[in-house]
Amino acid sequence: MDLTRNQKIAYWASTLFFIGTAGAMGFVEAATGGPENIVSMLTHLGYPLYLVRILGTAKALGMLAIVTGFSPRLKEWAYAGFVINLLGATASHVFVGDGAADILLPLSMLVPTLISYWLWDKGGGYGRTRILKKANENSL
Repeated sequence: MDLTRNQKIAYWASTLFFIGTAGAMGFVEAATGGPENIVSMLTHLGYPLYLVRILGTAKALGMLAIVTGFSPRLKEWAYAGFVINLLGATASHVFVGDGAADILLPLSMLVPTLISYWLWDKGGGYGRTRILKKANENSL
């Protein structure tokens, strides 16, 4: 199923919003070990600081997978990684007893991520790629 013009605009708006924040920060975190606010947050949550570079690298690679669309399977895994990261961040804030603002921030980032994934999947996503590939193999 092809997306309408408005759906394509919504897809790119939601994708660029969450990729622009999470993905761009991934490059910064991977390269520098994270800005001071990220370092203090991870310390507050009880995580080791080397996790900043690991998650930063994963976010940067996920951003590239989603934006380039090089591999539909890799793109789907990148979406899954972002969702797991955001749910883990939410749970971490809940477990240490943080306030509503700290808990709602990662949840609010989950909304554009899920909208982006839903529209990508609705437009064909990984399933369409598999179906087309299988159809091409059967026609040979």
